[in-house]
Amino acid sequence: MSVWDDLVGQEQVSAQLVAAARDADALVAAADEKAPPPEASKMTHAWLFTGPPGSGRADAARAFAAALQCTSPDRALGGAPGCGFCDGCHTTLIGTHADVEIVRTDLLSIGVKETRELVRRSQLSPAGGRWQVIVLEDADRLTEGAGNVLLKAVEEPAPRTVWLLCAPSLEDVLPTIRSRCRLLTLRTPSVAAVADMLVRRDGVEPAVAEAAARATQGHIDRARRLATDERARARRATVLKLPLRVDDVGGCLKAAQELIDAATEDAQEVAEEVDTKETEELRAALGAAQGGRMPRGTAGAMKELEDRQKRRRTRTQRDSLDLALTDLTAFYRDVLALQLGTRLALATSDLQDALERIAHGTSPEATLRRIDAIAACREALDRNVAPLLAVEAMTLALRAG
Repeated sequence: MSVWDDLVGQEQVSAQLVAAARDADALVAAADEKAPPPEASKMTHAWLFTGPPGSGRADAARAFAAALQCTSPDRALGGAPGCGFCDGCHTTLIGTHADVEIVRTDLLSIGVKETRELVRRSQLSPAGGRWQVIVLEDADRLTEGAGNVLLKAVEEPAPRTVWLLCAPSLEDVLPTIRSRCRLLTLRTPSVAAVADMLVRRDGVEPAVAEAAARATQGHIDRARRLATDERARARRATVLKLPLRVDDVGGCLKAAQELIDAATEDAQEVAEEVDTKETEELRAALGAAQGGRMPRGTAGAMKELEDRQKRRRTRTQRDSLDLALTDLTAFYRDVLALQLGTRLALATSDLQDALERIAHGTSPEATLRRIDAIAACREALDRNVAPLLAVEAMTLALRAG
């Protein structure tokens, strides 16, 4: 199975990356032989992968990184880079390759300190003699200062360094950075392609796979989670009952509080899995005896870890809320489809009775206002409005229509 199999419904992007990886081989060979580089190469030092959530832009970046490090003997016979089996491909995909740094953040932003460390790493020569590859999966989370630090490295890259940046859209990256990158735009894969992937890769029953792919409208990660996690299905079912519970002000406020509580519970689950382990590992690294007091002078390091964990819980809560708001948007989109009589496939067809009840009882204009209220809630959360206030305002707007 090649590394390109993870790019669901992205045949055109895969072809471009394969061609670039072939040209990358030619560049390496020319450099080793001290020969002039080939003309009109499809390979470049900085790439920007954009696409809607769930399109697989990070998967594409990791697949390309693996193809650049591919050492399959079939390459000498004309085989495509990215075999998926050689040591270069395997270690890249599992995150242990010495020359591939995959950066993803569980915080709200990536700061100057972390970016300077990446820039320092980018100046090193590759240990394996091929490419030093840095995959930045959350380039849209760079602060303005961090973006300016990264710009210098992208403007004047080391000879064997490749930057692979991922962001939802061009607008999420500084203009000065995106102008120096080669752009690859991924599209949302079709429901059929995602369902086929779930059956083929995850062993999901075809009916369950099709339902999950349709419910998430081609979002690969969410579809996999929905198809394989019973708790995710139960949580989605609870969220989609919200439109039926906003008949009065009390119901609106109660529904908002329950939504916040569910997101907080998600954040706590993640914290329970990660925070305790991180804290114990840091205590051991700082020389604390088991169950004993911390050595003098280590309070700052512990405080820094606690702050990081707090920021991670905040992001986890917001990610969970955003997922719920996405499901709500899909619900009202289906209501609008019924009101307008379109043939659009419904994402929430398992709630046909509720959809028809709301569709027949309200107007398309009211449905559009409700969709706008959900979008306004997401924007408010992005501006750091208190989550409960933002969600309460949304549920009251859903009631008003």
